[in-house]
Amino acid sequence: MEKDLTLEQIHDFKGKYPIQLWYLFFSEMWERFSFYGMRGMLAYFMVNEMMMKEDVANLQYGATQAFVYAFTFIGGLFADKILGFRKSLFWGGLLMIVGSCILAFDPKNLFFLGIGFSIIGTGFFKPNISTMVGNLYRKGDSRTDAGFSLFYAGVNLGALLGGYACIWLGKNYSWHLAFGLAAIVMTISLGTFIFTQKSLGPIGLSPIIQEEGKNKKWYDYAVYVGSLIAIPCVIVLVSNPQYTDIFMYIIGPASLVYLLYEMRSFNAAENKKLLAALVFIIFSIFFWAFFEQSGGSLSLFAANNLHNEVLGIPLDANGVNNSANSLFVIAFAALVGLVWLWMSKRKIEPNTLIKFGLGFLFLAGGFYVFYYCKFFADASGHTSLNLFTFGWFIITFGELCLSPIGMSVMTKLSPQKTQAVMMGMWFLASAYGQYFAGILGANIATASENSTNLEKLVIYCDGYKQLALYALLAGVVMIAISPLVRKLMQEVK
Repeated sequence: MEKDLTLEQIHDFKGKYPIQLWYLFFSEMWERFSFYGMRGMLAYFMVNEMMMKEDVANLQYGATQAFVYAFTFIGGLFADKILGFRKSLFWGGLLMIVGSCILAFDPKNLFFLGIGFSIIGTGFFKPNISTMVGNLYRKGDSRTDAGFSLFYAGVNLGALLGGYACIWLGKNYSWHLAFGLAAIVMTISLGTFIFTQKSLGPIGLSPIIQEEGKNKKWYDYAVYVGSLIAIPCVIVLVSNPQYTDIFMYIIGPASLVYLLYEMRSFNAAENKKLLAALVFIIFSIFFWAFFEQSGGSLSLFAANNLHNEVLGIPLDANGVNNSANSLFVIAFAALVGLVWLWMSKRKIEPNTLIKFGLGFLFLAGGFYVFYYCKFFADASGHTSLNLFTFGWFIITFGELCLSPIGMSVMTKLSPQKTQAVMMGMWFLASAYGQYFAGILGANIATASENSTNLEKLVIYCDGYKQLALYALLAGVVMIAISPLVRKLMQEVK
């Protein structure tokens, strides 16, 4: 029966969430376990196992993550035009499994080969599952934001488990096992999607209409072969951070040119919405540049300058840095989503721009707490993991005001035939955020080179104070321009 569902039947679900959301929730949860598990290991592994200097590791981390998110734009483009969301997701998941298996086999010597497969795979997987979540809702459905908030809880449940388990397993037992665990859970993710995809009805099917007497399967095969051919190119790019600059100078402008090309076929009202979407995308770059210190400078700060105890419980500081934010998202995402629903029913819900602005204000507060950690340092240069964790608690509410709402607004503001591309551009903004995060982290690491551990702590904390001030400024600007952008959004809230 599920395979015969129409889009109308899916949209007419009762209650707060459609049943299909739960299927996508679990598939995304296990994929994020794999992704965040590997992400949390990168900087530490490069410094301690591959013997990179801290500034080089920060740049390398930024480059790796920038390419991961940059290729979501390309993956979204191929999904929109050729494969459809489902085939793209399947192909991406398969490549991610291969990449994790390569890293499990020989993480040092095959590091960049495994990373290459994982980058291309994530590009096909990530934007398309998020777009399918948006398609579960009818345009204008007030339950959309709550649905994305729940979906985001699934993202963070996977990030919580993977972020702590993988680096703990690698540091204490074996890096082969740590990367192998990422491969296993990615296989579970892909299996979950395969066995539940019939419930999605027409959502995610290939956009190519089969013409009578003409087989267009070769389009699919061309994408598969092309993505495999691209892997050696990605390996060269990601293993040489200096090439990242060139790539980032090209991919962003190229995506904007492509969007302008697509905008020719839309009317004025649709184009105004796309311009509004670009405002959200640009501001999100700044948010992620600060937030994504988590996998770079904050990861090294946790390893070098934090005690290993939270509320009297012995815990690995790196594991806490990788997973505390996710734990808080799980605890509060559904609650925040219900608050938006409650406010919406009473017509007092803040618009999306105000939510974005609030996200930056919370981000600023969290980084100020990271700065304040220096006042609790001992003579050896170690400070309170309790206070550090509280900083992540504050930042979590900023993320909940921005990230799930951002994915939701991309689907609301985008015309149907360009939704995956716009979701890809949303993640491309994350790529630029990751890129700048690596540069910011490298600058902090360079300033602290040849310092004592206590001096290094002070330099890192002072750097976080600067990021707090920049985040505060961005939040104020976002709120100030909200009336103008609100007009571009028209009926979209």
